[in-house]
Amino acid sequence: MGFRRRRRLYFSPISPLVLLFGAVLIVLSSSIVNGNSNSNATQIPLTPINHDLYHTRGALLDEIEALVHRHPSKLSLETFSSQNKGYLAEMTVVTYCRNRKDCDDKSKLRILLSFGQHGRELITTELALRILSILSEEEFLSSAYPLNLNNTLDRLVIKVIPMENVNGRKLVEGGDLCERRNGRGVDLNRNWSVDWGKKEKDYDPYEENPGTAPFSEPETQIMRKLCASFEPHIWVNVHSGMEALFMPYDHKNTTPEGLPSQRMRLMLEKLNRFQLKDRCLVGSGGGSVGYLAHGTATDYMYDIARVPMSFTFEIYGDSTASSKDCFKMFNPIDITTFNRVLNDWSAAFFTLFSLGGIQMKELHPNASSFEKWVSIDDYLNGYLMERKSRYGKKMEVLELGMQEIRTYFRLFLLSSVLLMFMFCSRISKSGRQIVSAMSL
Repeated sequence: MGFRRRRRLYFSPISPLVLLFGAVLIVLSSSIVNGNSNSNATQIPLTPINHDLYHTRGALLDEIEALVHRHPSKLSLETFSSQNKGYLAEMTVVTYCRNRKDCDDKSKLRILLSFGQHGRELITTELALRILSILSEEEFLSSAYPLNLNNTLDRLVIKVIPMENVNGRKLVEGGDLCERRNGRGVDLNRNWSVDWGKKEKDYDPYEENPGTAPFSEPETQIMRKLCASFEPHIWVNVHSGMEALFMPYDHKNTTPEGLPSQRMRLMLEKLNRFQLKDRCLVGSGGGSVGYLAHGTATDYMYDIARVPMSFTFEIYGDSTASSKDCFKMFNPIDITTFNRVLNDWSAAFFTLFSLGGIQMKELHPNASSFEKWVSIDDYLNGYLMERKSRYGKKMEVLELGMQEIRTYFRLFLLSSVLLMFMFCSRISKSGRQIVSAMSL
């Protein structure tokens, strides 16, 4: 969900006498400080970006493009753009498929991964590069993680967005190291439609500006269209600021009910235990972080896009850093920690790829592929998306109208049943009259 810098303070009841005594101490101490020379005042130094460890946005995207060109049989690259009121956003999407001829095979497990949704979280984009390098077999998992990837990777199609918020990253590299929003001041992880725009009592407009409307931002528009066309089985939104494995929901402090939700949590607990040494919080984002987040990508993916396994991973955080020292708070600053984060989380992701296929098979044991039976609601959603694709129109499907369409469809079914019943009853009565006439 994207960890916020703001710290919450909790106070126990204090007597008025203690408050008065504290106030006197504050006045005395401030007068002593003011009596000293201003030159003695110290300011906490802010940690700059370590360019020995971190790529610039341009260098990272160039390296990914070169990686794709070196492995055309496994990797492909697309660039998407969208514009709104003069604000332009571009996004690079890399697709991995071990045999590109099989990329459209619907029996494969489809995974969608997004990194760098918040500009200040540079470590997430470095993890994207590491995962792509391992997928291309230019790098390998550490020997500490003995995973057999051959069978797993044959069954996957993975789409990776290595840097979702390129414009926000540009601001960070320009010196605003605490910037998490996009190029025009909107938090992309508050711009989705589920519970959009709701503000908690501690709402911070700098940190959490949701935009003027759901999907007002070109970046979220691109992501929504990508999800609709790809139809992933697994979604992971990768952030930093703490270490956590989150599942829905972000906008309330509960997790979804039912067996699928239980299996999601079990999978996260396995990742935490075997790959991350139990360092991570596990559970719903809203129930674990200490605040609720409205309009997030993961809640949309689970509730609206119906992605069966939707997660938010927080891969690093320095709780000792000052809230103003954002680079240190959200990114490792020494090479040992940097490598540890990339090694641990690369292994966690490849374990997720393996466990994800197992979980889908357990949820749908009789399915010959990962395609599943759908409800009337899912059918209608798919029908509208198929119509949009068939006619090639980039029209937006109004989610608010979906409920009315479903209602009319159900009324139509009910009316059809009633008409059929009335018709059968009439035939039955007519039959009895004919039999009575013949008996006379």
